[in-house]
Amino acid sequence: MRGSKLLLVTLTVVGVSLVLLGVAIGAVSALQDAPPPSTISGIVTNEDGAVAGAILQIQGTPTTFQTDENGAFTLSDIDLSSPLVLTAWSAGHFIGWTTLDPSAADWNGNITISLRTLPNHDNNEYEWFTSDDGLEGSAACGSCHREYTEWQADQHSQSATNHRFLTLYTGTDLSGNQSEMTQWGMTGALPRDESEPYYGPGFMLDNPGRAGSCAACHTPVASKTPNVQNCAWSGCHTNLTIERARGLIDRPVLPINLRGDAAEGITCEFCHVIGNVVIDPETNRPWPDMPGILSLELHRPADESEQVFFGTLIDVSRPDSYLPLLSESAFCAGCHYGVFGGVMGDRTVAGGTLIYNSYGEWLESPYSDPVTGTTCQGCHMPVSDADWIVYPESGGIVRGYSELHNHTMPGASDETLLQNSVTMVSSAAHSGDQLQVQVSITNDRAGHSVPTDSPLRSMMLVVEALNANGDLLALLEGSVNPDYAGEYAGVPGRTFAKILMDEWTGEFPTAAIWRPLTIVEDTRLPALATDTTAYTFDLPNGEAATINVSLIYRRAFYELMQQKGWNDPDILMEYETIQLADTTHE
Repeated sequence: MRGSKLLLVTLTVVGVSLVLLGVAIGAVSALQDAPPPSTISGIVTNEDGAVAGAILQIQGTPTTFQTDENGAFTLSDIDLSSPLVLTAWSAGHFIGWTTLDPSAADWNGNITISLRTLPNHDNNEYEWFTSDDGLEGSAACGSCHREYTEWQADQHSQSATNHRFLTLYTGTDLSGNQSEMTQWGMTGALPRDESEPYYGPGFMLDNPGRAGSCAACHTPVASKTPNVQNCAWSGCHTNLTIERARGLIDRPVLPINLRGDAAEGITCEFCHVIGNVVIDPETNRPWPDMPGILSLELHRPADESEQVFFGTLIDVSRPDSYLPLLSESAFCAGCHYGVFGGVMGDRTVAGGTLIYNSYGEWLESPYSDPVTGTTCQGCHMPVSDADWIVYPESGGIVRGYSELHNHTMPGASDETLLQNSVTMVSSAAHSGDQLQVQVSITNDRAGHSVPTDSPLRSMMLVVEALNANGDLLALLEGSVNPDYAGEYAGVPGRTFAKILMDEWTGEFPTAAIWRPLTIVEDTRLPALATDTTAYTFDLPNGEAATINVSLIYRRAFYELMQQKGWNDPDILMEYETIQLADTTHE
């Protein structure tokens, strides 16, 4: 009997266990059959607690939302039928993220994304990025990023090897012939000896042993010099001064004979470790004595844990950071605003001349209006046809909902861009024994003056009138192109340029932009401005005539190009032919 009772109890316990097991199985089955939750909620934090106003995005979709004043968020009607990645970002932080698994039972209030604060220091000893497969510099980016091939065609990738820059810096021509060293008098440089061969000016001819500020824009990755030390980058001091400074001043950065990363100019990584551009709050421009890299706050990491690349996307599941500045014109200001030729001190440049000013010209134009205007990137980094930044075969996400920009960055060498910069309208008519021609040029599609930046550039209007036999008609009234227009000198038309005079020698136009300068004239076309000129030609008896009107862009003044051996071709921006019939027998 005692054995039977024990068996009965055992069976009863087993029966209860089976019932409980059945209930559990049913519950799991019901859970599996239930639709996944459609509401997610949680909190975004950093080391100090909750982060208010953080932006969250569901990766691969345009869906974004923000945390409230308590760092909390809730989002309903979400498709959770498959795993999704939720990213979060707040200014001054790396992007944070988490992967949400649809097999989870409840995401309401259970999600926490922790943001890590960006380091607030820069490591000027940083070795530029090398990929796991040994690729260095921007090539390391090219194994995954489509933008690499675009960057290779961009002038920024050639800023350290540009032949105009290098020969103007060294005082040589393309064959390596060098002009004589500058001779000095009591008041500055003496006029050159006309009996000696001349291959154009050069910074090094005037400043042996000094670097100049050229490297600050053209070769910013070439040196380990701190970018807060103006003395080393601007080249104020000679080598002897630096040697005697006992380490207080770093050796100047010479932008010549560079190899490897340093010869890549403005690299992918350099632009994407820029966290801020320092702007003078009174002028809204960079400080005049802090060109290029000196005006930038960089985030070069001290160790691998601090590595950060700034971009224009938030839904990135890697330790990058979002930077709205990358889409703003101010990002370009450091190298596209420059004051040269003065005496530096107390964050000003006394007596200097504004040389590069495309950023300032944009600021002064209607294009800088934050509502109706256009940024530098809007024209020079148009939206790409591609909808991914990392090759899909490398795991890249298709982002058709985002504006991804082309990195070719067309500029002064791009024919298509130049031909879509201005509008030219020409007209011609008989007037007795004369031919009247009028030409209007409107800068209606460039957010700055045309031409802009380098004062070596010019835009030349050439007006040619011919009779029925193809003979040139004599100009009776109207402007002609100046002597520095080369083969177009004395030809009917007009030249648009910024003409600088060397105050030491009186030479103009001068390319020695590092010397004390005077602006002789500035005939360039500001944004949205129109220039209209009229020409009167001798044409007896209303004979037939052909009028050819050309607008030509030239990279440097004719004489300088001859001295240096530069062969950059002119670019035809606009062209129009007008045919006038013979009115003699009317």
